[in-house]
Amino acid sequence: MSATIYSNSSFTDSPYGLKLQQTITATGTTSVTIPTGINRVYAVVIGGGGAGSTQTTGGGGGGGAGGYSAGWTYISNSVTVGTGGTGSSSAAAGASGLSSIYGMVMAGGGWGGQNGTGAGSGAGALTPTSTSSTVSYTGAPAAGGGSIGYAGGAGGLGFSGGAGVSSGGGGGNATATGTITATAGGRGLITGGGGAAGTSGTGTGGAGGTGDFYAGGTGSSGTGTSFGGGGGGAGYTSAGSNASANNGGNGGTGGGGGGAASTLGTAGSGGNGVVYLYY
Repeated sequence: MSATIYSNSSFTDSPYGLKLQQTITATGTTSVTIPTGINRVYAVVIGGGGAGSTQTTGGGGGGGAGGYSAGWTYISNSVTVGTGGTGSSSAAAGASGLSSIYGMVMAGGGWGGQNGTGAGSGAGALTPTSTSSTVSYTGAPAAGGGSIGYAGGAGGLGFSGGAGVSSGGGGGNATATGTITATAGGRGLITGGGGAAGTSGTGTGGAGGTGDFYAGGTGSSGTGTSFGGGGGGAGYTSAGSNASANNGGNGGTGGGGGGAASTLGTAGSGGNGVVYLYY
């Protein structure tokens, strides 16, 4: 006999039995109205995903996932939703996602793919600035490059992004000849983008990380430098986009990391953040 908690009429899939009252997706700082008499709310806050990077020769690294934080907070009349980093076709580090905040609940933006084959790390409560992630709102420690953590560390040459609630992006590969396969973003609730491969041989970009709710995008595969883009990472609210040619796929909405590009293709952008208010 099978059973499910969802068949129990007394079960509610929400924190403390509260009702989801507001879903805020407009990026930047906007106003919020909370009904009179309510002095605190439960907020779920997700930062923007980092963009992937691209390189003149070979492939760049995928962007890290935006952070996930949740908890009780005093009410506020404003909310900030972080934008995902915007992908570029210039050989440089990818743009990091921006933080989201409501009251005293904050989530960082995912770190952008590095200027090279290294990827971006997943975010905790703050936006990372290195291959290590940042401390989460729960106090869980930062994770080093490629390591598992609440927020996963960045992937690099030959290794995938670290798994976590918010995972790291996959590493790219600078080798421009032969058969090359880049690595995937780490698994998680919100995931990093895949790395890229740019080669005159057969190049296969890494897939965006597999999310708990949604899939990461697939990497592009083919012969020649016009292939090898990395897939976008899964967001909290949608799947990552597939890579196209040597361009990276965009991260899913709700903080997915952007996929990397190869040979001056356009790297994928990170998914925008989101804020949920329960009361």
